[in-house]
Amino acid sequence: MGNRKAWIEAMRPRTLPVSVAGVLAGTACAMFDTRCDWRPAVCCLLFALLAQIASNFANEYFDFRNGLDRKGREGFRRGVTEGDISPEAMRNATFLTLLAAAIPGGLLILWGGWWLVGVGLLIGIFALAYSAGPYPLSHHGLGDLAVILFFGLVPVGFTAWLMTSDTAILPMALMAGGGVGLLAANVLIVNNYRDMEDDRAVGKRTTVVIFGRRTMAYVYLMNCIAGLMLLCAPVFYGNTWCVLPLLTLPLAMRVWRGILRHEGQQLNGDLKRTAQTLLLATLFLLAEAIIKM
Repeated sequence: MGNRKAWIEAMRPRTLPVSVAGVLAGTACAMFDTRCDWRPAVCCLLFALLAQIASNFANEYFDFRNGLDRKGREGFRRGVTEGDISPEAMRNATFLTLLAAAIPGGLLILWGGWWLVGVGLLIGIFALAYSAGPYPLSHHGLGDLAVILFFGLVPVGFTAWLMTSDTAILPMALMAGGGVGLLAANVLIVNNYRDMEDDRAVGKRTTVVIFGRRTMAYVYLMNCIAGLMLLCAPVFYGNTWCVLPLLTLPLAMRVWRGILRHEGQQLNGDLKRTAQTLLLATLFLLAEAIIKM
């Protein structure tokens, strides 16, 4: 594997739609509410993508350092474990990517004020704490909650507020953010569903290890239904036509049925389709906001 391909794989491009979806949903909420400024949304999108890439790099580096990865694992190829990327290069890339994220993140001060520096630092800390530190979140069944918060509530709420400077938008944005968060958590569920045996062998207690594959498969289904309903949050604020995200439910159900049948590398395709379903649902939400304008 060429070095460039290894780095691209380390970014986990199949999961990056999750970051895009949060900003799209926040943008849609802002457009439903009032006239808005698009510039903060661009900064939010760049910040979200770079923060997720940094978190993916950190996950690969710290799992290797802590002996939690093995060669030939079922999941996406790990460049550090397979010898394609040196641990030092991955560590440096993690922190350089976080620094790069600070550029668009810092620009958001223009719209939200200096207190956003603290928010950005907190997001950076959690990007690392997912896999590192004395109590890595992903190793203790807390990864799902972290995803709901940092890929759902935070990006949707902050994008909508920064675009409008109107706190009245937050109830609608947080409902939609909860929907994005639940659907984003499904990406993690599929990832951990695939890796359950590997994770259990090294003492990594994901929710799939704790509760089992069958239980988490039905959590996936409930997240699909509840998440898509929450993405229709503008309905509750006078936008009665906001129902298009529900059109992705048949696709989500099809992916869920595949998860029940698949194992090993087959689940990589289900993970990709789960992320794509989330992205499509938020694109439908954005389309409704554009139509309303």
